[in-house]
Amino acid sequence: MFKPLDPLLKSELRLAVMSLLIGLEQADFKYLKDSTKATSGNLSVQLQKLNDAGYIEIKKTFKGNYPHTRCTITKKGIDAFEKHVEALKSYINLPSQQ
Repeated sequence: MFKPLDPLLKSELRLAVMSLLIGLEQADFKYLKDSTKATSGNLSVQLQKLNDAGYIEIKKTFKGNYPHTRCTITKKGIDAFEKHVEALKSYINLPSQQ
């Protein structure tokens, strides 16, 4: 009856990042940090977990003398996010008992 939730996406911050990337396909670190109100350290850790799972790709470059980190959602990440959303819907759309 209940579909399993993706354990990686149970984290509020990781789910927020994936929600942003699903609509944008890519975003830089500053945008994700500003949008989620996360600290740099926490966001870095959570992005690395998503990267390790293959849900996002992280590209680090420089703009002038400043580091620039860009995150892109992968096909695997899109599929995982969509399955997670469908699983959440299965919890929400339960028939009520009378």
